[in-house]
Amino acid sequence: MPGPSAPAAPWESEERQRLLARRPRGPRRWWRVAAAAVLVVEMLERAAFFGVAGNLVLYLNSAELKWAGEQASRAALVFLGASYLLAPVGGWLADVYLGRYRAIVLSLLLYLAASGLLASTAFPDGRSSFCGEIPSARLEPACPSPGCQYTSRATYCAPTLYAALLLLALAASSVRSNLTSFGADQVMDLGRHASRRFFNWFYWSLNVGAMLSLLVVAFIQQNINFLLGYSIVVGCVGLAFFIFLFATPSFIIKPPTGSQVSSMLKLALQNCCPRLWHRHSARDPPSAQLLPDQRLPQPGPSPKEDIANFQVLVKILPVMVTLVPYWMVYFQMQSTYVLQGLHLQIPNIFPNCPTNRSETLRAQGSIYKIPEAWLLLANVIVLLILVPVKDHLLDPLLLRCKLLPSALQKMALGMFFGFTSVIVAGILEMKRLEYISRNQTVSQQIGQDMYYAAPLSIWWQTPQYLLIGISEIFASIAGLEFAYSEAPRSMQGALMGIFFCLSGVGSLLGSSLVALLSLPRGWLYCPEDTGNINKCRMDLYFFLLAGIQAAAALLFIIIADRYERAAKGPAPQSCPRRDSG
Repeated sequence: MPGPSAPAAPWESEERQRLLARRPRGPRRWWRVAAAAVLVVEMLERAAFFGVAGNLVLYLNSAELKWAGEQASRAALVFLGASYLLAPVGGWLADVYLGRYRAIVLSLLLYLAASGLLASTAFPDGRSSFCGEIPSARLEPACPSPGCQYTSRATYCAPTLYAALLLLALAASSVRSNLTSFGADQVMDLGRHASRRFFNWFYWSLNVGAMLSLLVVAFIQQNINFLLGYSIVVGCVGLAFFIFLFATPSFIIKPPTGSQVSSMLKLALQNCCPRLWHRHSARDPPSAQLLPDQRLPQPGPSPKEDIANFQVLVKILPVMVTLVPYWMVYFQMQSTYVLQGLHLQIPNIFPNCPTNRSETLRAQGSIYKIPEAWLLLANVIVLLILVPVKDHLLDPLLLRCKLLPSALQKMALGMFFGFTSVIVAGILEMKRLEYISRNQTVSQQIGQDMYYAAPLSIWWQTPQYLLIGISEIFASIAGLEFAYSEAPRSMQGALMGIFFCLSGVGSLLGSSLVALLSLPRGWLYCPEDTGNINKCRMDLYFFLLAGIQAAAALLFIIIADRYERAAKGPAPQSCPRRDSG
């Protein structure tokens, strides 16, 4: 059973009673309405996000925009990276100025405007209004030698598209960092078990949205047109916005209590760099140079609680940082795992199809191609199946047996499954390269590219996708629960943002490692094999990732053990956190 909650600060107890009083009668029914509304909004927002991210490279590389492949890939990386790295901004704004409710409303409005701007570039009149006319191609002489270089032409509509993508990234990151904790606020009066169940179903809803987007929106974009696909994205955001507004009477809405981020940074500067702190404080006005105990009383956390919360933050951040190598492994699912799958034999959907194209469907005389984004559905389906099993069967059974692991223990278990996933991927890649070394290949055309695959079915990737999906259930969901429950209350939005930001850091570190190994003499350097990886050593890359994950997991276990032993001691009364039982 969950332990007793830590005592809240007096002003937080009064605030909580006032907020609960604002909720309509029948609290059990209303928390269900509030939680369900949050889950539906998250599902629709994720459907919109994957509707943009899933086929972004394909859209920018289309005949209407004519971006080069590396230009389109760079824009997609900027969008995905910004959507994670900007997460602390939305959390901080909610803590200091807006509150989570208003931050979500404004973020959804920004989301709606930015997705509408992106959709307007998908038809001729909109492109001419926002981007002008497409410049005519300049005639140039043919390339006289294989080593010559063409002059790169400017990307059409780049300012408008980058503005739309960055606004979408800011809106998505703000919704992600605030909606998670806002939803948990709706069940906070029901105990720790309710919060744990909410995070399970929050993650399940996220993946329902991803599956619907990959199945429907990605197919429409690739086989019908992008205007209809992006119109569905706009519709999803608009529907999410109106559902959130209509559910407002059932919500617990907390006003902004101020963020302690500035206080934490000042205390960190004082402790780490006292000389730099004295030099900086000499330029501040006299009122800003007062020590915490010398300040006048203000509403919100007291100066002593600033120091107590700083101590909590110092304990939490190492735990979250050691999760970064896991994110390096996790994001292989959207990069190298997909690349490996393209070089395995993809069976025909209809074996009697007269062509040898494994990605082709024939319906009513028309040719429809399976979207490459569908390769991500394996992980999504695993999560959709296993999250309800965990919530309804596994967790209640372990709770009755008093064997339910803590959030930190679940995160360590998730790292183990991530480790086994890349080990399995490395072994499969070794087997694939054995076929390639014996010149046993199968040519298959996917999109506009020809791939020379090993005669191994793509279904051999199922174990690694299954393992990475199981790891996500333990590491990511438990990580969200840990970040929400252990953070100081005045920094919950910012800490949630930092959690998502660190996942983006893991993605960027993984990309940097790929770039490093793609240099001459690197394992992934094979320029003479353009478009294929048959002369690369991706198996060694997977084993390197496994080694990094194993070392990080050992460090995580040491840090987590010290954290849990410290948490069992007498907690300071001035440290306002969620219950940690």
